Amino acid sequence: MPSDLQGGTIAFLCAPEGTEQVELTEPWTAVEQAGGTPRLVSTQSGEIQAFNHLDKGDTFPVHATVDDTGHTAYAGLVLPGGVANPDFLRMQPEAVAFAKAFFDAGKPVAVICHGPWTLIEADAVRGRTITSWPSLRTDLRNAGATWVDEEVKVCESGPNVLVSSRKPDDLKAFCQAAVDAFKAVV
Repeated sequence: MPSDLQGGTIAFLCAPEGTEQVELTEPWTAVEQAGGTPRLVSTQSGEIQAFNHLDKGDTFPVHATVDDTGHTAYAGLVLPGGVANPDFLRMQPEAVAFAKAFFDAGKPVAVICHGPWTLIEADAVRGRTITSWPSLRTDLRNAGATWVDEEVKVCESGPNVLVSSRKPDDLKAFCQAAVDAFKAVV
């Protein structure tokens, strides 16, 4: 990918435990390779514990917590999946508010796998077209979204660009669409 994000800082919102590692690391690398600066935001300082499905993966240092940063510091947001990660985040009002602020400000958001659970809690998917891990289909429909089974879906019918993908197999397309959305605002 060419260096398109020079000067752009992208937030990656993750719970202290449960993020699917590859859904964090591949978009992170794509942002870096495009010249952007990824930053890990969580609900607690220190490190997060990533997972490779159900097995512990690597730990990653947290750059900021949702209590000490806001959407104004970032050009866009990435919400990785993993079942436990968004399930934890949707129960944290500060994390939900952090994610919702990107929609309110018209900034691009990229979400993959189970990540949309946080957006459902933020009431940010109503009227949007989105994809996800198939088990979220009913949750997304009940929240007012149109669910599609596609490798990557870019929805521009709302206050911001919303990029979504289903699973790790979709990461190549997801990373490219996310970088394209972020570079449009940097």
